[in-house]
Amino acid sequence: MSVVLLAEDDPAIAMPLSRALQREGYSVQVIEDGTQALHAASDGGVDLLVLDLGLPHMDGLEICRRLRAQGRGLPVLMLTARTDEVDFVVGLDAGADDYVAKPFRLAELMARIRALLRRNAPENLEIGGVRLELTARRVIVDEHEVQLANKEFELLRVLMQHAGEVVTREDILEEVWPEPGRKGSKTLDMHISWLRRKLSDSNGSRLDEQRIATVRGVGFRFNTD
Repeated sequence: MSVVLLAEDDPAIAMPLSRALQREGYSVQVIEDGTQALHAASDGGVDLLVLDLGLPHMDGLEICRRLRAQGRGLPVLMLTARTDEVDFVVGLDAGADDYVAKPFRLAELMARIRALLRRNAPENLEIGGVRLELTARRVIVDEHEVQLANKEFELLRVLMQHAGEVVTREDILEEVWPEPGRKGSKTLDMHISWLRRKLSDSNGSRLDEQRIATVRGVGFRFNTD
């Protein structure tokens, strides 16, 4: 489970954003003070820092500069109420990986968070006899390469990155079919069926449903054993 440190002193932003992150399956730590946020980010155990620019005692720019001076490669998504292009440039120069202006759309912010976490995720995933090579976009099942279409690959990536957890239909559709007018549940079910068939053992010794389980009324789970 990825750990997100949310450094935001406005409860009207911090509380709903924290709940949204938890619904996505992240572990969230909320800190309202800049000095404490720097200490928490420096201590390790954090996968992403969502950092408000205007924190008390130490602002987001200084926190970011100090983290980079320490050699910390922790991905940083900076939040600010300022909209001047100069402020965006200053934030990126301070070491932020991405920058979102308030007020923001929650869906856009969550998409950027997922993108930053993917950037720092392992290049390969190997679970239950399935090896997913993200950079090469290759899938190896029981030592045999399997050819997947683009959406099948993205679907498998989402499920394997949350292996052992139930991923809801809504979350899968948002992640794999983010474009406007995206396809609905019938398309998802069809792709799940194709993916199961391709991941099945060639000799039939392992049923495809064992790898990708249906959780009725909720979504799907990639089993780890």
